[in-house]
Amino acid sequence: MKRPSNFRTGFTLVELLVVIAIIGVLVGLLLPAVQAAREAARRMSCSNNFKQVGLSMHNYHSAYKQLPLHGGGTSAGANDNQKHNRNAPFCNRDSLSAMVGLMPFMEQQAIWEVISNPYENDGSAGLTYLIPGHPWNSEVADYPPMGPAPRHVQYDPWVTTFPGLRCPSDPGTGLPAMGRTNYASCMGDSLYAINNGIFDAKDNDVATSGGNWQGSREDARASNRGFFVAHKKMKFRDILDGLSNTIAMGEIATDLGDGDSRTIAQGSGKPSDGQMRDNPSYCIDQAGWIDPTRPTFWSVASTSTTYGRGYRWADFHDVYGMMQTVLPPNKPLCDAGNGETGNFPPSSRHQGGCHVLMGDGAVKFITDSIEAGNSRAGAVWLKGSDARSPGSASPYGLWGALGTRANAEVISEEF
Repeated sequence: MKRPSNFRTGFTLVELLVVIAIIGVLVGLLLPAVQAAREAARRMSCSNNFKQVGLSMHNYHSAYKQLPLHGGGTSAGANDNQKHNRNAPFCNRDSLSAMVGLMPFMEQQAIWEVISNPYENDGSAGLTYLIPGHPWNSEVADYPPMGPAPRHVQYDPWVTTFPGLRCPSDPGTGLPAMGRTNYASCMGDSLYAINNGIFDAKDNDVATSGGNWQGSREDARASNRGFFVAHKKMKFRDILDGLSNTIAMGEIATDLGDGDSRTIAQGSGKPSDGQMRDNPSYCIDQAGWIDPTRPTFWSVASTSTTYGRGYRWADFHDVYGMMQTVLPPNKPLCDAGNGETGNFPPSSRHQGGCHVLMGDGAVKFITDSIEAGNSRAGAVWLKGSDARSPGSASPYGLWGALGTRANAEVISEEF
């Protein structure tokens, strides 16, 4: 049968353009939903990783009747120069994070065997450590059991990245970081001497040194009120507010080298200990420090490229392995001049907040808008008076109360 002369066998150009436009609109509508679904999956994976850290912490406590020491490890040498030489290969200066002790409980037995034994790095007599017990001390290795300080890039365990310590939403990778981590120990609403903990400036316990200055046991007892205290053996029985009411660890975003105020300290200046202790928002309040066109970035980049958030999983120090419940999540870091006092809030690449690990092993998502009291109130410390005297309620509201372990504060709000 013959077709009519006006019969068409294809689409016109206009019809094709209409179909293409409709497809484009549908893709535009669906793409955000797909991206949101992917982020939801990454966030769930991040939460699951954190739960495994919590389970490991509980298994560690079950085995050793204490929490892994945050600021533990080895010290050696007969004098202060040997004890505190950052490049000394024969000790790690009591600077290992709680994550190191958790390794065998996180299915990382192989790396734990490397860490807990003498380590020969290059097969030649470069750095040498005499292994006790061997004939004439003739056997040597590059590093002793428990390794050197976590800043040694030649020590392979410290530059190894473990998927279980990473949040899939965080894109940070590679140098200048060593082994990255997205999870850090909670030091509570502490600001003062958080790195020294129960050690004084020379790593002497005040019980033997007789001192009473920054970082002494008295200072730590008054101001270091979190789940972890640097260099101090902590146990579940010390968490008098209840494990389910106390934050054990928090999520941190790792630095990307872009001047993000959440992941690297300010580059414009350094407050004194007192300025930082008396105003946690000191760096936020300084004119010109925050970029007005990009409020989450510093206007002046930090001069240090290695002092980035989460850059060393094995390092207990503040920017690498600590978080506090002073400023709410995703607020700027603020580092005092001596590197011992500072404000290091948790952070994440998730929208609107970050994860925290409670003492009972539960993982919760804390929003940036959590009730956090007065962000410019001075912290509680040894010589504080009135509302800042030792034992006072946290000035930082619900957020601060969640960080303190034995402050008898009632948690009556949902978070």
